[in-house]
Amino acid sequence: MHPITAMTLAQGMHPTPRSSPRPAPRRARRSRRLGRVGALALVGVLALGACGSDADDASSSAGSPAETTTTAAPVAGTVEVHAVDYAFTQLPERVEAGAKLTLVNDAEDELHELVAFRLPDDEERSVADLVALPQAELEGLFGESEPAMVLLAKPGEPQIEAVGDGTLTEPGRYLVACSIPTGADPDELLAADGPPPADAGTPHYHHGMWAELEVV
Repeated sequence: MHPITAMTLAQGMHPTPRSSPRPAPRRARRSRRLGRVGALALVGVLALGACGSDADDASSSAGSPAETTTTAAPVAGTVEVHAVDYAFTQLPERVEAGAKLTLVNDAEDELHELVAFRLPDDEERSVADLVALPQAELEGLFGESEPAMVLLAKPGEPQIEAVGDGTLTEPGRYLVACSIPTGADPDELLAADGPPPADAGTPHYHHGMWAELEVV
């Protein structure tokens, strides 16, 4: 297990998840498991990006940001973000503090997540630059932080709120990413007790499923 992943797990981030209306006990149990996975997802994304295999690097398009909607002014209210294979669509570049993100999975087979991680105030590098950082710098940058939100959704099904409810209250820059393994079975991931193994598949961020979001 990567040191950053182990550190995040050791922090004991086991949030009480909230899913769609009228959640069944089984959905609650699945949300709780995914909360453990999602809470460490973004740090794991960056760490894997810094030390991935040659095969992963060859197939990676992480140098290109996910599709965003260019806006002249920050968006307020509820923002419905759509996940496809492999990008976030209808995701603004800027939102007002208090805006709430929701996740719709338009993919046919893949589970997708939206993890938002606030960058430090004094961090001026772009997300593309951060993805390429050495492992030690990533540990220093994200090792003690928690994600602002983790939203997950199976294809065509309501989102699972594993961390937070999608509301972004603190101004700043955020890294948004999905680190679900490519080709993984959604039900198996939801039922798993812990994060996917390192060889589960290429994370979706390697295909470009990451973006930068500013809250103002």
